[in-house]
Amino acid sequence: MDDARAIIVDLLLTKAAVKQDIADYSEKVLAQFCSIMTSELESLSESISDDRIRLRVKEHGDHEFRVFIGSDVLVFQLHRNVFRLPDDNPMWKIPYLRDNENNGYFGIINIYNFLAESMEQNRSNDPGYLIGRVFMNHEHHFMVEGKGQLEFLFRDVEKDELTDEIIRRILCVSVMYALEFDLITPPYDLIQEVSVMQINAISSNLQVATGKRLGFKFKTNSYDVF
Repeated sequence: MDDARAIIVDLLLTKAAVKQDIADYSEKVLAQFCSIMTSELESLSESISDDRIRLRVKEHGDHEFRVFIGSDVLVFQLHRNVFRLPDDNPMWKIPYLRDNENNGYFGIINIYNFLAESMEQNRSNDPGYLIGRVFMNHEHHFMVEGKGQLEFLFRDVEKDELTDEIIRRILCVSVMYALEFDLITPPYDLIQEVSVMQINAISSNLQVATGKRLGFKFKTNSYDVF
């Protein structure tokens, strides 16, 4: 029994403490993202006089903020849990993770892209798309996986650390991807049949599900949740 208690104490002092460090740090990083994004939009607004173009940040508690930019919304959402990369992830082959298992635990900020009107009109059927994820560990190292340039720019978790300039670059790349990711006409067969209830809803609030890529799926890996 004493041996079991000793193991529990060790786990609490090591693994549990590391996870808490990651959670605390991740909240600070999300706040940095929000602050820098707000500053960037203020700079953009100096060059854009058209008040129809959306340029604003809206905070949703301590774990989420939304960026309204043009016809798009980017949702930056910090997951409340800390994750461990699965055992079969190739990242475990690099010495940085292989030699210290704690380096393979991460807080994650998910970046979603929605249409601005979907949010403003509360069109609950409209899909959004995961375009990127930022992984942060207890040593303040990070990596990003995602679409477009987010797929390859920030992959060196052993060397890369988050700075204001790096965060600014992640934000700019995310915004550019969203703005270039255009609304596509849904397939005819998908919308050719509607009910009376749906047509009434369409006439009042355009409730046909609207997304940039109907049928688009972002493939994600599974992660162990702690």
